[in-house]
Amino acid sequence: MKTPDTKLQVMWNRLLAVVEEQGQALIRSAFSPIVRECGDISAGIFDIRGRMLAQAVTGTPGHINTMAEAVKTLLGRFEIQDMKPGDIYMTNDPWIASGHLNDFLLMMPVFFRGQVVGFTSCTSHLVDLGGLGMGPEGADIYDEGLLIPPCKLVDGGTLNALLLEIVKANSREPIANEGDIYALIACCEAGAIRLAGMMDEFSIDHLDEVGDYIIDTSYRGTVEAIVALEKGTWTYVLTVDGYEREIELHAALTIAEDRVTLDFDGTSGLSNKGINVPLNYATAYSVFALRCIIGPDIPNNAGSLAPFHVTGPVDCILNAQRPAAVAMRHTLGQMTPDLVYGCLSQALPDQVPAEGASCMYDLPLRHVPEAVSRRDTQFALELVFSGGTGARPSLDGLSATAFPSGVWGSQVETTEAVAPILISRRELKPDSGGVGRMRGGLGQYIELRSSIGEDFMLFLSVERILNPASGRYGGGFGAPGRIRIGHDGPDLPGKGEVRVKAGETLVFETPGGGGYGDPGERLQEHIQRDLVEGLISPDAARKTYGVAS
Repeated sequence: MKTPDTKLQVMWNRLLAVVEEQGQALIRSAFSPIVRECGDISAGIFDIRGRMLAQAVTGTPGHINTMAEAVKTLLGRFEIQDMKPGDIYMTNDPWIASGHLNDFLLMMPVFFRGQVVGFTSCTSHLVDLGGLGMGPEGADIYDEGLLIPPCKLVDGGTLNALLLEIVKANSREPIANEGDIYALIACCEAGAIRLAGMMDEFSIDHLDEVGDYIIDTSYRGTVEAIVALEKGTWTYVLTVDGYEREIELHAALTIAEDRVTLDFDGTSGLSNKGINVPLNYATAYSVFALRCIIGPDIPNNAGSLAPFHVTGPVDCILNAQRPAAVAMRHTLGQMTPDLVYGCLSQALPDQVPAEGASCMYDLPLRHVPEAVSRRDTQFALELVFSGGTGARPSLDGLSATAFPSGVWGSQVETTEAVAPILISRRELKPDSGGVGRMRGGLGQYIELRSSIGEDFMLFLSVERILNPASGRYGGGFGAPGRIRIGHDGPDLPGKGEVRVKAGETLVFETPGGGGYGDPGERLQEHIQRDLVEGLISPDAARKTYGVAS
């Protein structure tokens, strides 16, 4: 005979399977390469109170943890008693959804035996939504594209055709956007069908009991992990490249008896460009970083998220208020884990990695303005490449790996199939990982050009060009990122609009992660392995580690 807790645990595990299937439905039906190839999504199941019970493992913290709060916001806008089977709500408001206009967030009520029992939700990135698009050049949110307030996308199973036509009319990739919206709808519907099926199988009429079990168990486990930590407040300042000037990100991390708070007081003010970050997005990545260290084995849901609280002064660059430009909010938002770990390393020495590349190296590309009259040469595409992660206390950093975003890198073959781009070189960059007892992860070396002899536009917003990843406890810096046109061209700044002319090659180097510990303590067998695998050069082995090749 199963105990009640055993049955509830089985249902919890089933919910985790349901959300993963839900996420795969989105990835497999999406049109945008950044979704179907890179997994830039979220998918989750929520109870009647808007508490996130389960999230798909596939997805990014910026989408998942913002979705956890966005559903509550939507439930504050729409009454449950007015909802009908087949309704789906949506928004791309950066201060509700995931921080910029290109991400659509959907929420669907799940009906079972005639009653709303919960909600499915998902987020994914649309390729283009008009305006200046995916770049940092906007002066405010109105420059950046089409903002859609919370509304009904589907009413009782009938698609809002006017809304869809408005989205398509405001895009350089209308067909891809339409396909991505249908993929989001399919994701919500897949989750709703599976959730209702699970409830029928287990003969339950509501999610109250299993929801309380999930939330309470996760909350207690997370608080127990916090209780075991040293109590106090630790501060850290991270200097990042910024756009017009270097920017200081400040944090004060306080570990109390049953909660952890993070305050961004002292952080630089807003930029005039689109690198500002809504607090929901900065919170999503900051809490993710904390969760990776504090109770990492506890599933991510409303219970395990509840003990973490993030604040920041209004209109500091990590708490941008509307109508600030926020298109490239990931550039600084994804630096917050390194900021958090600067604090946490003081409280938990030997548990926190060195700094990494962190900000994903995003390459939004599109046709030049004069190509508007030649539709066969129009395109909009967002490529994603990663640098190296910071070395860990007992392991080397990971090379060409997205942390904290978790997105997969853009694939060469897929890129060349959907856009007039030829990638002629993509390989790891030797010696780019910071030296140390544990070596930082390596960055990448990438070359690309037009495949049809046409100019194209590049919209840069990357970090770690001027301020490379720091090592920890004696570890060395990772290599900085570097961007230039041609092998002998001058280095380009990390942010701005660049025209790559026909015949020119864009040379792109992603940063390496910082090293961990004294390089003199690195094991000889690890140095020799790095030499054999080409991760370090003989010259570096000799100068840094005193090893003859």
